[in-house]
Amino acid sequence: MSTTKEKRKTKYSKKKAEEILSDYRIAWLSRHVSYLGRKEVLTGKAKFGIFGDGKELPQIVMAKYFKKGDFRAGYYRDQTFMMAIDGLKIEEFFAQLYANPNVEEDPNSGGRQMNSHFATRLLNEDGSWKPQTEMKNTAADLSPTAGQMPKLLGLAQASKVYRQSDELGKRTNFTNQGNEVAWGTIGDASTSEGHFWETMNAAGVLQVPMIVSVWDDGYGISVSKKYQTIKESISKALRGFKRTKRQPGIEIITAKAWDYQELIDAYEEAERVAREEHVPVLVHVQEVTQPQGHSTSGSHERYKEEDRLEWEEKHCCNRKFRSWILSEDIATEEELDKIEEETKEEVKAKQKKAWKSFQEPILRQKEDLNNKLSNLIDSHPEFSILSKYKDELKRKTRPYRRDIISLARKALTELRGKDSEAIRDFRIWLKDLVDKNRELYDSHLYSESNRSPLLVDEVKPTYPNDAKRVDGRVVLRDNFDVLFDQYPEVMVFGEDAGQLGDVNLGLEGMQEKYGKMRVSDTGIREATILGQGIGLALRGLRPIAEIQYLDYLLYCFQGLSDDLATLRYRTHGGQAAPVIVRTRGHRLEGIWHAGSPMGVILGGLRGIHVCVPSNLTDAAGFYNTLLKGDDPALIIEPLNAYRLKEKLPENLGEFTVPLGIPSIKEKGDDITVVSYGSTLNLVHSVLPDLKDADISVELIDVRTLLPFDRNQMILESLKKTNRILFVDEDVPGGATAYMMQQVIGKQKGYYHLDSEAKCLSSKAHRTAYASDGDYFTKPNAEDIFETIYGMMSEADVSKYPPLI
Repeated sequence: MSTTKEKRKTKYSKKKAEEILSDYRIAWLSRHVSYLGRKEVLTGKAKFGIFGDGKELPQIVMAKYFKKGDFRAGYYRDQTFMMAIDGLKIEEFFAQLYANPNVEEDPNSGGRQMNSHFATRLLNEDGSWKPQTEMKNTAADLSPTAGQMPKLLGLAQASKVYRQSDELGKRTNFTNQGNEVAWGTIGDASTSEGHFWETMNAAGVLQVPMIVSVWDDGYGISVSKKYQTIKESISKALRGFKRTKRQPGIEIITAKAWDYQELIDAYEEAERVAREEHVPVLVHVQEVTQPQGHSTSGSHERYKEEDRLEWEEKHCCNRKFRSWILSEDIATEEELDKIEEETKEEVKAKQKKAWKSFQEPILRQKEDLNNKLSNLIDSHPEFSILSKYKDELKRKTRPYRRDIISLARKALTELRGKDSEAIRDFRIWLKDLVDKNRELYDSHLYSESNRSPLLVDEVKPTYPNDAKRVDGRVVLRDNFDVLFDQYPEVMVFGEDAGQLGDVNLGLEGMQEKYGKMRVSDTGIREATILGQGIGLALRGLRPIAEIQYLDYLLYCFQGLSDDLATLRYRTHGGQAAPVIVRTRGHRLEGIWHAGSPMGVILGGLRGIHVCVPSNLTDAAGFYNTLLKGDDPALIIEPLNAYRLKEKLPENLGEFTVPLGIPSIKEKGDDITVVSYGSTLNLVHSVLPDLKDADISVELIDVRTLLPFDRNQMILESLKKTNRILFVDEDVPGGATAYMMQQVIGKQKGYYHLDSEAKCLSSKAHRTAYASDGDYFTKPNAEDIFETIYGMMSEADVSKYPPLI
């Protein structure tokens, strides 16, 4: 074997040899990042660490075929890939490890996600899109296993949409004639999740340009793959999905994680098939190692046998790569040693720089507090505790922001009841510091751009003198017709949404008019219906993802809650997916079709607007509003409204319903009743009986639960009536309790109560089948009447004698 440059005789060109050695450098940069990152956690400078060691070589090779305009939807092992595409600097990696909230230091999340969770900043500061075709793009990572898979489908589908549409294909900021590939990565154990199988099935059906790399290291934390995967091989398990000459499907390719040339052959073919043919590909990367185990929360020596650990040592991809380079006479031992040592020193230097950048603003706050405490001690020497706080502050050599603020707040508590210039100055300083620090962690839950749907002005529906009264679904259908014509980027998909025109015919005739690409049917697969929406929206389209019934929302709730609702927040305003999720619910019969899990939705979907219209004109208005904005939303259409008659507006597609602004359906003086959706209509039907009983009800339709009553209209009503009832068909303590908290607590409505504020909801159990089940489970007309009458009887028993 050659030992000097002069004696070396290699078959590789100088350019190719330099490329290989550059790959070797990246592999060791990433490996040293993993090694040092683990040490930083174990020495207490970071809370938790999870790393991509053992996967360096396949990720470097994969990166060679990742082009501008492409998208990655991966998981928390892809640091080497991100470094190889110049999407991650070493300083940024450590900034995220330390949870640096400065988005300039950690552009992936601004300190909001644990390390190795990556995201390209797709948005400018004003909320407008950056040109995706000029970047190598990463959709924001999330930790739930296989959670990245559903949106991968949508990212890939966008290329198909752009390729097939002459009009949309001209949107060069988002596409190069649909030639972009969506690249997914997943650990082998996570392929056991339903999201993986649902996505692979849907990708095969849709035939979209998607490449999924499975890193197979033989374990899911401590659990061997013999307990994870049938046949102990995901590529073997998926053989029935493999395309043939006669039937479409997915292409399946295997390669070893330590074989450089085999990996190149595998990814070259995978890219060709996906990019040129728009066929999904699975690349099963086998014999992956994991030198440091799963994460910093444990050691893999606890569950791996000695022979397995020895095997991993021998099959480490970096070591195998080194042996191959030497065998091919591309470099000498000395040259490779030098690369390994240089990369180690480079990582150390950049880690120190990242730590210094993280600590500097905190140390300035520490110094400020130290000075403030000195001033307070001089002004109030009688408070000896202040000196103890100052000593405690001095001992914090690696402080967090919370340490500074916690001590300052304790000091201010000790000084309660006292007044001096030093105290006043301290109070002002502390308030400013708290506000600034909280802002680091409490922004971008919703859009803060000038395209926020909260800024869309109300435009009321207008009617001609001879306005037709039509089924509510016709208002919705005709409004969709205008929207599809007005917005070529709008598309809708879901179960029975296409040919049938949805189960309630709200999309009747739309597929025939606008084509199968824009109005399409899907399989029964709610998780990937939502995933399509997220991926398509990330690529500049405006999808309406239809979940047939409200109960079925639970099938995709993980994606709604963990991905879509948190997307803008966890990227610190760097990404947004303005998906509209369309569903229908309320007042159906039966345990599995009568659900109204609004409390679940309210608790899990902060970051998504939740619209609960009581009629389909309002529903149409919400679609019009949201398409002018840049936030995701859930619209729950009331099932019993599709056949109820409504006037047909003449300004379809133009009228808007503002978010967070209730509507007063009936004015009254005795009691305020607050509801939404189908239950609102039920309350409305009881008003004539209440009027006959000499009870004047002010009925308010909240229309949206998130946001809720932004102009405090309900409070103003309560000031007049001094009594309030919240009614819906969620379980006790669900959305009625939420509404009560908003009005009585947040809006301080308790100041204006003359009677106990009450809630009327469904029973705690699911709705039993048939009409009797509905009657005895959910609030009925008699329940509403008796509850309102009873509240008035408590106030004036002579005027309203007890019913029972």
